Amino acid sequence: MDATQTPVSDASLTPRILPRPRDEALEARALAEGLTPLQARVLAGRLPGHTGELAPLVSPSLRHLAHPERLKDARPAAERIAQAVVEGEHIGILTDYDVDGITSHVVIRRTLNELFGVPEARLHSLIGHRIHDGYGISLPLVERTLKLSPRPSLVITADCGSSDEPRIARLKAAGIDVVVSDHHALPVEGPPASAFATVNPTRDDCDYPDPTIAGCMVAWLTMSLARSVLIEWGVLSAATPKLSPWLSYVALGTVADCVSLGGSAANRAVVTQGLALINRMEAACWRTMAERLGADSVPFDAETLAFQMGPRINARSRLDDPYAALHFMLATDDATAARHLETLDQDNQSRKAIEADMAEQARALARLQLADNAPALVVYLEDGHPGVQGIVASRLVQAFGRPTLVLTPAAQAGMLTGSGRSIEALHLRDALQRTFELAPEALPRFGGHRGAAGVGVPVEALEAFRTAFLQAVGEQLGDTELFPRIFTDGELEPAQMSLATLDELEALGPYGREFDPPLFEGAFLVESLRPVGAEGNHLMMELSAGPVATRAIWFRALTPGEVPAFGVGDRLHCAYKLNRNRWRGRESLQLMVEHAAPT
Repeated sequence: MDATQTPVSDASLTPRILPRPRDEALEARALAEGLTPLQARVLAGRLPGHTGELAPLVSPSLRHLAHPERLKDARPAAERIAQAVVEGEHIGILTDYDVDGITSHVVIRRTLNELFGVPEARLHSLIGHRIHDGYGISLPLVERTLKLSPRPSLVITADCGSSDEPRIARLKAAGIDVVVSDHHALPVEGPPASAFATVNPTRDDCDYPDPTIAGCMVAWLTMSLARSVLIEWGVLSAATPKLSPWLSYVALGTVADCVSLGGSAANRAVVTQGLALINRMEAACWRTMAERLGADSVPFDAETLAFQMGPRINARSRLDDPYAALHFMLATDDATAARHLETLDQDNQSRKAIEADMAEQARALARLQLADNAPALVVYLEDGHPGVQGIVASRLVQAFGRPTLVLTPAAQAGMLTGSGRSIEALHLRDALQRTFELAPEALPRFGGHRGAAGVGVPVEALEAFRTAFLQAVGEQLGDTELFPRIFTDGELEPAQMSLATLDELEALGPYGREFDPPLFEGAFLVESLRPVGAEGNHLMMELSAGPVATRAIWFRALTPGEVPAFGVGDRLHCAYKLNRNRWRGRESLQLMVEHAAPT
């Protein structure tokens, strides 16, 4: 750091609580269509500029799904899968290792085995190791496929493959057809030329109306069309069950992969339907998770999927091979599911400890970069664990309000691997494409979407990469002011502090990326408070506004051993969510405090 520079001050990093901008025309339209004033306010803050129908978004339904034939290459993909079923071919299922990839894998495998009658012995699960193999159709995964005996003559991918032409060409040369199903942005040269078919809604020549669907949804649509083909050919009866039950897995993958739940009628529909299926608790994975979380966790909602199910499944691939996660999702009895869930839980605890250490180091390095008023953060952790990069990047985005990339050494000598997370104002994948144009030698591999991405960077090119990336981000952001911010939906009246208000808000769900859960702000009097949790870093409080006093919890309000900066009788300005606290069959309202400061 230059001697004239000073680190960014703590005051400038204090999150600002700001009113969420609202689309007044949309708010008026929502009121005219029968939504309550509070619902209209919340909706208008999440769908700026939306001019389409509101009904598909506020009343999600599967009837709003477009036919899979509108996906470019879906028909030849489905026919090739059907041919493999008819001719008794061995089939490889190659997917990413995260939640979207694992749920895609389950959809494809269960469809082939249970609906199409392909024996388990002819199905080969191929999932890369995050650390040893890397993302997508990696070279080690190709070698593993080629060593299989019998070797599959068809490989179906999901949640990966669009940027893997060299590896697909290797498989094709060995006589293996590759059907790619994916949702990640394609390289500038287009779909992989060696693939038999590439089903991806982000293709320029694709007519599918919603390019935001997750990889698991692309897989579900492709396999649904394969079912139709087999019925057309007379191989399957028209009475063969549809793939509707698998929407439970699609819901989990959709929420966990952070695709849009805002203007996407398709994503909102599959998450709504999937949650209804999950809450029937018919599969062992859902039952054992409910048992682990406690009876009061049921019914599951989108936040349960995002913050309970998703992290446990992801933890396995972050620290080790992902197959325990796959076996957990596929388990047919509770004992097997519980055994695998125990492994996932242990991994998740280990992941949290690693994450805490890496986040502390990353914050210190990030502060030095902020002295230059950098529009983005590029943090290299020499001893960091590659499986936790994305989580640490998310923590830095929250703390500093800037797009962030966290890099660690890769398994390949001389290479770094990194994960990035973005802010609303920046399309991260586009920024990386521009970085590649500025310094192609510094970014030989990258992929992702608007909010998240992954990179591969040569060690000796790190500074060249950083310079090009900061230029790309600066070009896209322009004069956008960068700071941590918390957007709220305004204040609630004391009379609105009720479970009825929470019911009113939940009727607008599901909530997720680009359709954030409602967050409110207000001034409260502290009636009581006490630190809770094993390390005393959470605060349990009772807060009052006028005649109404409500229990509140603020998670991670303190560092271990820290004393609160306020006490009983003080007034707090809080940003908070309404929450349903369940205890022994009884429900009460609880506030979930996101941020608070004395006034």
